[in-house]
Amino acid sequence: RLDLRGHKVRTLSAGGLNLTANLEFVYLRDNLLSTLEGVEILSRVKVLDLSFNDFKGPGFEPLGNCKALQQLYLAGNQITSLASLPQFPNLEFLSVAQNKLKSLAMASQPRLQVLAASKNKISTLKGFPHLPVLEHLRLEENPILKMPHLEAASILLVGPTLKKFNDRDLSREEVVLAKRYPKVAALCIRDGWEFCRSDHAADSTFRFLLEQWKDQFPPGYLLKEASVDRPFEEDVCRCHFTFVQDSTLTVDQQLGLKYQWFVGERTPSNFTMIPDATEEVYLPKNEEIVSPGCKIPKVVSLEVHGELVEGNVIRGHAKVAWCGGIPGKGVASWLRRKWNSSPTVIPGAEEEEYQLTLDDIDTSLVFMYTPVTEEGAKGEPQYKYTDFIKAAFPSVNNVQIIGEVVEGNTIKGVGDYFGGREGPSMFEWLRENIDNRDFVLVSRGTSEYTLTKEDVGRRLNFVYIPINFEGQEGESVSVLSSKVKRVHIYDSNSLTDDFVCSPPKVAQVKIIGDLRENSKITVTGYVTGGTEASSRVQWFKTSSPILDGENGLEALSASKTAKALRIPLGAVGYHIVAKYIPMTPDGESGQPAYVVSERAVENLPPSLNFLSITGEYMEGGILTASYGYIGGHEGKSIYKWYLHEAESDSGALVAEVSGRLQYCISKDAIGKFISFQCTPVRDDGVIGEPRLCMGQERTRPGSPKLLSLQIVGDAVEGNLLSVDKRYWGGEEGDSIFRWFRTSPDGTPYEIRGATSSSYMPSFDEIGCFISVSCEPVRADWARGPIVLSEQIGPVAPGPPTCHSLEFVGSLIEGQCLSVAVSYSGGERGQCVFEWFRLRGNGAKEKLSTEDFLDLTLADVGTCIELVYTPVRIDGMKGDPSGLLSDIVGPADPVGMELLIPDCCENEEVVPNKSYFGGMQGLGEYIWFRVKDKLHEPELLDIVNIHEGVIECGRALTYTPSIADVGEYLALYWLPTRADGKCGNPLVAISTSPVSPALPAVSNVCIKKLSSSIYSGEGDYFGGHEGLSLYSWYREDAEGTINIINGANSKTYEVSDSDYNCRLLFGYMPVRSDSVVGELRLSERTDIIFPEDLKVEMLALTGKAIERDVLTAVEVIPENETQQHLWSTYKKDVKYQWFCSSAVDQDLFEPLTTQRSCSYKVRFEDIGRCLRCECIVTDIFGRSTEPAYAETAPVLPGSPKIDRLEIEGRGFHTNLYAVRGIYSGGKEGKSKIQWLRSMVGSPDLISIQGETGRMDDGVEGQPVSASTDPIAVEPDVLKEVKQKLDLGSVKFEVLCDKDRNPKKVPGEGNLERRILEINRKRVKVVKPGSKTSFPTTEIRGSYAPPFHVELFRSDQHSLRIVVDSEHEVDLMVQSRHLRDIVVLVIRGLAQRFNSTSLNSLLKIET
Repeated sequence: RLDLRGHKVRTLSAGGLNLTANLEFVYLRDNLLSTLEGVEILSRVKVLDLSFNDFKGPGFEPLGNCKALQQLYLAGNQITSLASLPQFPNLEFLSVAQNKLKSLAMASQPRLQVLAASKNKISTLKGFPHLPVLEHLRLEENPILKMPHLEAASILLVGPTLKKFNDRDLSREEVVLAKRYPKVAALCIRDGWEFCRSDHAADSTFRFLLEQWKDQFPPGYLLKEASVDRPFEEDVCRCHFTFVQDSTLTVDQQLGLKYQWFVGERTPSNFTMIPDATEEVYLPKNEEIVSPGCKIPKVVSLEVHGELVEGNVIRGHAKVAWCGGIPGKGVASWLRRKWNSSPTVIPGAEEEEYQLTLDDIDTSLVFMYTPVTEEGAKGEPQYKYTDFIKAAFPSVNNVQIIGEVVEGNTIKGVGDYFGGREGPSMFEWLRENIDNRDFVLVSRGTSEYTLTKEDVGRRLNFVYIPINFEGQEGESVSVLSSKVKRVHIYDSNSLTDDFVCSPPKVAQVKIIGDLRENSKITVTGYVTGGTEASSRVQWFKTSSPILDGENGLEALSASKTAKALRIPLGAVGYHIVAKYIPMTPDGESGQPAYVVSERAVENLPPSLNFLSITGEYMEGGILTASYGYIGGHEGKSIYKWYLHEAESDSGALVAEVSGRLQYCISKDAIGKFISFQCTPVRDDGVIGEPRLCMGQERTRPGSPKLLSLQIVGDAVEGNLLSVDKRYWGGEEGDSIFRWFRTSPDGTPYEIRGATSSSYMPSFDEIGCFISVSCEPVRADWARGPIVLSEQIGPVAPGPPTCHSLEFVGSLIEGQCLSVAVSYSGGERGQCVFEWFRLRGNGAKEKLSTEDFLDLTLADVGTCIELVYTPVRIDGMKGDPSGLLSDIVGPADPVGMELLIPDCCENEEVVPNKSYFGGMQGLGEYIWFRVKDKLHEPELLDIVNIHEGVIECGRALTYTPSIADVGEYLALYWLPTRADGKCGNPLVAISTSPVSPALPAVSNVCIKKLSSSIYSGEGDYFGGHEGLSLYSWYREDAEGTINIINGANSKTYEVSDSDYNCRLLFGYMPVRSDSVVGELRLSERTDIIFPEDLKVEMLALTGKAIERDVLTAVEVIPENETQQHLWSTYKKDVKYQWFCSSAVDQDLFEPLTTQRSCSYKVRFEDIGRCLRCECIVTDIFGRSTEPAYAETAPVLPGSPKIDRLEIEGRGFHTNLYAVRGIYSGGKEGKSKIQWLRSMVGSPDLISIQGETGRMDDGVEGQPVSASTDPIAVEPDVLKEVKQKLDLGSVKFEVLCDKDRNPKKVPGEGNLERRILEINRKRVKVVKPGSKTSFPTTEIRGSYAPPFHVELFRSDQHSLRIVVDSEHEVDLMVQSRHLRDIVVLVIRGLAQRFNSTSLNSLLKIET
């Protein structure tokens, strides 16, 4: 430490200064130094105070050797530039206040936290240095403070580390404002850009950069856009550079862009080039991110590398933006797409690499890739199509000869063909010539060859010539066989060279070496039939020393020729097994031999192969120990940290960090050495030798700083306040305290003499805020950054008190009464003044709360009382005090002011006057009408002037009439007090003549003069009326009002357009001087309607006879008006028909459903009269009076049947009925005649019946109806067809032997019979019994008159008539069976009879 403050030192090179390299704290302020020569010796200095010397700068280069410098004080010199100030790697505080600096351009200071540059001549931020951790910037009393929003510009330059500006916290508004500027603004400010408004900054900075870059642009091009996307972690960040051609130049060459990405600090500064980032798109790395990614990966680009030829390996390469997720293994797959078809998945092709196969030729491959993070987040899959795959040039590999090369065997040449689809490849066999070693062709075209005795002792050459499907020939490949051998029966005396040898063998296999962890062992053996160098060895481990083949073996290595093995940790506790495979040099292998170690592999004792400590040996730093362990599986090793006063002592254990690999250096370790001891422990509990690593240097104290600072105590005047702080950074020395008070307007002031750790507020601090600053000082005088506490307060005063009260002023009306107060008790606040008026009856009235009172008329004759309550500025109230006055007296009567406002016709004129002097009495008022305006001398004597002056009123107010229009009004006023005392008179005259009122009209209305003529009227007001304007309006049903063109007189005659509308009359008053008033409209009239429609009479056309149609016809009056109304305004005609009562012909009842003009007379109307009522409605909804027409009693019509039809459909078994509507009076006994006809025949066969007639005997015209052809029921038809096809059938029937025509068919004596029918005849046979034979009762052919009769009354019976003499009545069980019998007979009989088939089936009625 060196402290030479105020010693008038002129040079640092003087011998008496005793500057040494060990000095850390040097204080040389208040001297005469002008150069820094000699300061370079201070290589370990931490605090250097050179304030208030004669430095002018530049010349700061000697400070470059002070690498450990943490605080540099250069305030109070004559420095004009900091350009030569070097970069200090540890500088935290720099003061350059009270110099002559114009800018802060200097080298970057990477650890600077406080920069004090107040009281300079700084006017620009150009060249502002890069200060990445700056927290406090002070620029007070500099010209640059005139720059608007300097604080926001500083935030942009420094970045988020800035916490204070000009000794106060950052303004929230300035922080928000700074965020509105583009990020490039900081770069532009450093280059001299003029700071502007945030909404103009984007365009302004872009123009500024264009001006800087313009010399670097390619000729003929202009830059239109330059921007970079917002970067997210490992997401796509794209730059945008848009160049346009200059319209004034012609450029032929195409513009190509090269890219280079840079990364800077958190603020746009200190940019460094990113290697290999030379594309338009860049993926920011984790350490470069500004915003975290979305964790969903994205595929930026997808490429397929490799030649698209069969057999090649192609690789899909995906460039993925992981967007903050942990990169994982994406899902890859390959698809194959043939021409004009959809892609199909290639099974098993799920890696990024894929080898092209034969199936891929002439197809296009699709590489599909889905990025997946380690967390499992999947991105969108992307696809990449390749061109079509080509076939490779034909070739063959792995050509060999299969089979034992022994006489008589068949060998085969094989090879792996490659190169598209294989075509007719060529094969050749050549035999070796022993004499000249040439090869002679012995076979071609086949890949097989049978060895003969000529081949014994010779070698064969197999040649494979590959040819693809298109006939393209590849390079041939050949292979030589071994010599062909002859097979001999084994004889030791006749073993020759061509004998087939046995495979190689190995014996005496054993393992050599130390069976311990990490030791090297080898295997040896004696090989016969092969070589040891060619033999292969594979190592295993097993838990048992007894081998069972390869069961229970776990491989430790692959099979290889090396015979040695380094025993891994995983083999500890296991036996080692070596598998020895003997082999010949040509690759022939023999039976493998196994050998197992006699004992299991043992562990090494636990030990450490290295031990180290990393980290900074400074208070608060974190030291990390690392080591390498060997000796089996590590258990819970023992870690201990020690503190040493000297490197040689044993040290003291730091118990709280035992068992940890990291140690955060505490205050106790300052000045001591730190060591770490590790005792290795194996997982089985075996403990190895401990090992100790000693730290490289003694622990240094941290830079002094305060972790917290606050004031303890109540902020009350006279109360003692103390400081509560937490210090960090070595042993604390005499820290420096300064107390401040802050006035309510925010201005801070230092309290002189308050430099201790406690302070007692005085009267002057009442209402102020108190704060304290502390500059931490270490015991070795090292200083830390000054910390300012939070303010407390405001300081509270004592209780407020009023000592005396006294009125100030005269107690006369009009005077101002105030009060003199003697106050104490802190700063006076808004004290409460309460003024009261005390009347003689004791009533008390509150007047005011101001600190004064203006006495008014109401106060005359009363006393005034003041109640004063002292209030401190913080709102605390004291005890109130009171004061009572004498009686207040009145003032003399005075007319203060008299003015006549602008006068207008019919508007009451109220003069503006003010009176003063006690209670006002009844003054005298006289109004005059003056033709010419009078001035001051004549005006005061207006009462005595008679010419041109007319008195027009004697009241306070006056209302001008039309007679006053164009004249001036004057008012004479004599002010008088209530007690009769008068003052001086006042006379005023209007500034302008009385103006007429604005023209207006009232009571606008419409009067109806006749059915079609209306008149508009209204009362005019406002001067003399001129040519007022009249208008008429029409309002339709929807409420729309339209002016009627041409209607501009007071009277109006309605037209067709006015019907169903309302009329309005408009009156726009016009004064004689052409001033136009406001248009006024009358009330709406009733809806205008034309004359009602009229019906002269109602006539009926038609006859009152049943079924006739009566029509009602209206007869319209013949006058022109009615004819026009009917043709124009008729809407509809409503009719109602009535029928007279059956009892009374004069009583009519309405027919509710008959509402048309026509009526068809019904059967019910016969004998009754009909009436038609007609009501006509116009389009306006009005209806006429009903018109009536009546008929005579209705007569019946001739009988008639309408809509006759036969009901019933289907087959012959169905029932048919006839339906029809009868009309023609009361129906009598109508006749019904049924007829039948055959299909295709016009003949109708009558069925007896009658036609209808009236009950009075009148007959009508007959009508008819017919059915569709009647078909036989399907079941019956089916059976009939079957039996007809057979040609001969029998039926079991019953016969009535007691036949009587009078009997009902089916009654009598019924006997069983057999009815036999065939194609020629029909017969009835009585069946035989035990006593008789069968007998034929009737027999006949189908020739006429043969027929069959049916009975309507009995559907089970039929009668067969052969001729007039032979007939029989038969009965069956059902109608179904009867119909079958009859139809079968009819079908078989049809070819013998030309008559209609239906005639064969006669039905008895």
